[in-house]
Amino acid sequence: MAKAYWITFYHSIANPAVLQDYVKLATPVVQSHGGRFITRGLPVKVYEAGINERSVVVEFDSVQDAVAAYESPEYAKAKKVLGDVKRDVRIIEGVS
Repeated sequence: MAKAYWITFYHSIANPAVLQDYVKLATPVVQSHGGRFITRGLPVKVYEAGINERSVVVEFDSVQDAVAAYESPEYAKAKKVLGDVKRDVRIIEGVS
């Protein structure tokens, strides 16, 4: 079974302080579904249409695990904390 990657690109963060509260709520949910944080933070360099804002990559053992984490009621509570943060979340199947 191929691994899956939950990739988040933030476009704008009106209030950076909300990220601390979000991380406290979201991290245990992601980890309880087997998610492992590969990287999170600001990019070192951006190219083409890249936005110099926070990016996060989480590895899961399967697409099903990644989707279950994102669609869980616990993660829904964490997302509410973000308020008007603009971001793009994608779940991508890894190459076997």
